[in-house]
Amino acid sequence: MRIYKVGGAVRDRLLGKSVTDIDWVVVGATTEEMLAKGFRPVGADFPVFLHPKSGEEYALARTERKSGRGYGGFTFHASPEVTLEEDLIRRDLTINAMAEDDQQNLTDPYHGQRDLEARLLRHVSPAFAEDPLRVLRVARFAARYAALGFTVAPETLELMRQLSESGELEALTPERSWKEISRALMEDQPQVFIEVLRACGALKVLMPEVDALFGVPQPPTHHPEIDTGAHILSVLQQAAQHKQPLTVRWACLLHDLGKGLTPEEEWPRHIAHEFKGLKLIKAVNERFKAPRDCQELAMLVGEYHTHGHRALELKPSTLLELLQSFDVYRRPQRFEEFIAACEMDARGREGLEQRSYPQADYLRGAATAARTVAVQPLLEKGFKGPELGEAIKRERLKALKTYKEQV
Repeated sequence: MRIYKVGGAVRDRLLGKSVTDIDWVVVGATTEEMLAKGFRPVGADFPVFLHPKSGEEYALARTERKSGRGYGGFTFHASPEVTLEEDLIRRDLTINAMAEDDQQNLTDPYHGQRDLEARLLRHVSPAFAEDPLRVLRVARFAARYAALGFTVAPETLELMRQLSESGELEALTPERSWKEISRALMEDQPQVFIEVLRACGALKVLMPEVDALFGVPQPPTHHPEIDTGAHILSVLQQAAQHKQPLTVRWACLLHDLGKGLTPEEEWPRHIAHEFKGLKLIKAVNERFKAPRDCQELAMLVGEYHTHGHRALELKPSTLLELLQSFDVYRRPQRFEEFIAACEMDARGREGLEQRSYPQADYLRGAATAARTVAVQPLLEKGFKGPELGEAIKRERLKALKTYKEQV
């Protein structure tokens, strides 16, 4: 029995990055031997065990072959005869196909260290093209390591293009897709994830609504970058730079989908794109079974982001309707995330990345003003039921009028 540290832990150590998760592979062992040493089995598909003390995962060296469509369409074979090199060749990228023993002696049969130095994301073998999930994974790694100068090797991008055209991407489950998408959006340069998916044709398959935004012009007065797709990438980049949560980043990605529906003869204007885009945002939300908080914020930002930009011009009655739509009285955090998404949208424009966004403080102040309306005095006046609701609304409107006059 020989035990090796493999994959990301080896890669990140060689890059000088901190190592958090460690994967181990065990060569020359049987399931019975692992159990005898106190390892606990997990996973139904192939032999993976938890270390009796550390709880870390140890997998028996295995081979795999394609047996069906999609991410799960593989047959695995684990036995003491499977070599370390055979286990490593089934991995996605050369930089993830290295191993080291307890003395940090490196096993690198597929030149991962060379590709680390060359800053290349390169597939290990032609079997890469058998797993459609790898298209998303490579795009995610590109987003993670873009700041270090990593790019996707041309031959790997070509395999990704072939996968995108094969129909295999449609066999991915929403859960697996969302796991990769959500992780990629939380990387330091999530816009690179979208760029790589677009470069290999996967964006057109997975999110045609987002892909349709590239090449669609916007008024240069408000959007010096002109191209809507380029704007979305910039907004995502701003969201990452400002450390926004996943909900905000997802809303930033989808907020302008309605512009993809504008007839060319109406370009570069996009009248009512906020409302038109809602059905598209809903479709993308459902396709990937995004978490409810991500779905809700994306829909609200899609519908109201231009309200956010025009906040200082809104009538008190419109401002009140906006606050009601977000249920700011019971869910203040969601309104904060809306404000953040609007600010990222305003900053995600060429040359305007450092612009101030006074609308943010104005909207926060409006929410505070509306929240300060006390219900108890209205109850004491005898209001109840629908009449109480109307009375609260009147008082909140009065508070917002006062607030607007004082600002």
